[in-house]
Amino acid sequence: MSTENVSTQTVVFEGKRKAISNKKKRLRAEFYKLTMIRLCILVSTLLIWEFVSGRFVDKFWISSPTDIMKALYGWAVSGELLFHLSITVQETIFGFILGALLGGIVGFVLGRWTYGAKIFEPFIMSLYSLPKIALAPLFILWFGIGIEMKILLAAITVFFLVFINTFAGVRNVEKELLENIRIMGASERQITFKVVLPSALTWILIGLRTSVPYALIGAVVGEITASNRGVGYLIQFSAGQYDTGGTFAALIVLMLFAICLNFTITSIIEKRFLRWKTQNSN
Repeated sequence: MSTENVSTQTVVFEGKRKAISNKKKRLRAEFYKLTMIRLCILVSTLLIWEFVSGRFVDKFWISSPTDIMKALYGWAVSGELLFHLSITVQETIFGFILGALLGGIVGFVLGRWTYGAKIFEPFIMSLYSLPKIALAPLFILWFGIGIEMKILLAAITVFFLVFINTFAGVRNVEKELLENIRIMGASERQITFKVVLPSALTWILIGLRTSVPYALIGAVVGEITASNRGVGYLIQFSAGQYDTGGTFAALIVLMLFAICLNFTITSIIEKRFLRWKTQNSN
């Protein structure tokens, strides 16, 4: 290789490296800018809320940030916060895993089994259209008010979201592609794992990401309906005591947990299954 070619390749490499470095700097600067704007909005909202509470609006209706912090501090010191939050975390995670597994398996099987899909689709869509909160009283009769009922309520909520996306993803695989693969002599097992599953993967992952907050909704609905523990119970108990500060405090705990849960599961999904997409975007 001539010296001129080596020099040209070095220049090209340095140009790409600088472009990547500049892009990272821009993204970092944009992140810091957005973070500062968000913090300003949050602090301003809290200050206005604190000022308005008790002066222009009765605390009974909107409480105040200081009262909410007092409630959170009291729960944290007594150990109630950790205890109730741990229950809700268990119900949400186990419900999500169970519902996602069943929804993915059933959706994939019916997506590949056309005749079975025609048989079961009306029944599944009927159950899908039913508000899941309406199942809570029935689940209480069947499974009691223990943690099992909340896990199953969260699982059935997740199940339909993952099922619908998986089923749609499998059914939307190009038929011409499948026919060409069959003509080339591929077995059904090879078609399933080499063509159908990779093609439907994006749909499945969208279903998983969408169902994360619904797992929490199912668990909390079960706790509010019938329970003596969990963050949903804290909401119900505080509201029953006309404790607006405690009710807001429990809602904030749920909101922060939902953000952490969604971020964690989304990060795991993207790193494990969408690595190619992240690399292409860079």
